[in-house]
Amino acid sequence: MTLKWWAVVVAVVCLTSAVTANVVIVAVNGEQLPLLVNLFALTAAGTAVVLAVLAELHDRLNDRVTALTEFLVARLTEIEAHTGDRNAGFVEGYLLTHGPEAAVVPLDRRGRGAAER
Repeated sequence: MTLKWWAVVVAVVCLTSAVTANVVIVAVNGEQLPLLVNLFALTAAGTAVVLAVLAELHDRLNDRVTALTEFLVARLTEIEAHTGDRNAGFVEGYLLTHGPEAAVVPLDRRGRGAAER
């Protein structure tokens, strides 16, 4: 079971046990269950409900991120397939027109200030 469903089960059990205990105590003694017990049951149930909602939101977000990732991978694969074919001949032709060892020409020497230029 996932975290979401465990949280739902805990909330249901807490509320059911609190309501049942209240009904039994009122029917038998005519008194109420202590306030601390009722507050504990409500706090546990409320926390479990919040946890269940957060787990559901996490699952939805994870599904959306997975779908977006799959879409981007498919789109990038498609783009790569088209652009690789169009530019391959140009790059190979450009490289063949130049010698195997092209000279590297630096743009500017390092360390020269603006006044020296």
